[in-house]
Amino acid sequence: MSDESGPRAIAFFDVDNTLLRGASLYHVGVGAWRRRFITLADILSFGWNQARFLAVGENGINIARLRLRAMEIVTGHTRDELVSLSHEIFDSRLTQRLWPETVAVAHAHLRAGREVWLVTATAQEVADVIAERLDLTGALGTRLDTVDGIFTGQIMDGICHGDRKAVVARGLAEARDIDLTYCWAYSDSHNDIPLLELVGNPVAVNPDAILRRYASARGWPIMQMKVAQLKAAHASKKR
Repeated sequence: MSDESGPRAIAFFDVDNTLLRGASLYHVGVGAWRRRFITLADILSFGWNQARFLAVGENGINIARLRLRAMEIVTGHTRDELVSLSHEIFDSRLTQRLWPETVAVAHAHLRAGREVWLVTATAQEVADVIAERLDLTGALGTRLDTVDGIFTGQIMDGICHGDRKAVVARGLAEARDIDLTYCWAYSDSHNDIPLLELVGNPVAVNPDAILRRYASARGWPIMQMKVAQLKAAHASKKR
C-alpha cells in the first residue's frame, strides 16, 4: 500500500469486530450506566448481547432492535454529553480492544494517500470520536435527531447497517468523484456484503460463518486475528 501515484481511493472500515473486538455499543452502555443514563438492568442486557456477539457475531442477534434500544440511551441528553462520553470510553475501554492489525492496515492506506472512513451502525458522534482518535479521515454512522441540541430518541435516515452502509459509502465516493473500483472495504459481517461488493477490493476481517464461506467462494482476502495476540499487543504497550 505504498503507491501514492495511484488513483484516488477510499478504504471503508466497519467498526465492531473489524476495527475492535466486540461491540462498541456495549462499551457506550457501560459508560452511560456509570453516568447514570441507564439502569443496571439495561447494562446487564447489553452485557448478554455483547457475549453473544463475541461468540457468534451478528448471526442470531436482532441488530436493528439492539441498535434502536441503544439510541434510547442518550434521549434527553445533549450532543456534547455523548461526545464527552465517547472520549471517555475510548480511553478507558476501546483502546485495549482495538485490533492492531486492522488499525495498521487503516494507517497504511492513509500513508498511501487514500482516505479512510469508518462505516458503522453506531451513533455518528461515537463514530466521529473513534475516527478522530485514530487520525482517520472521517466516519459515517447512524445520525440521531436533536432538537435544540438535545437528542429526541429518533433516528434520521435509518440505522447505518446492511444495505444502508453501501448507500452512504456510494454517496461519499460520488461526492468526491472517486471510482469505487479502486476502493477497499473491510468487515466481519455477512450483513455488510452489499458494502463489500460495492468496492473493487473487499476484505473479510474475522468473518462470521456466512461471510467466510461467501468470501472464500469469491477469493476475497480474509484477515483473521486472535484474541491472545490482541491481549499480548496491548500488554506490551503498558510496559
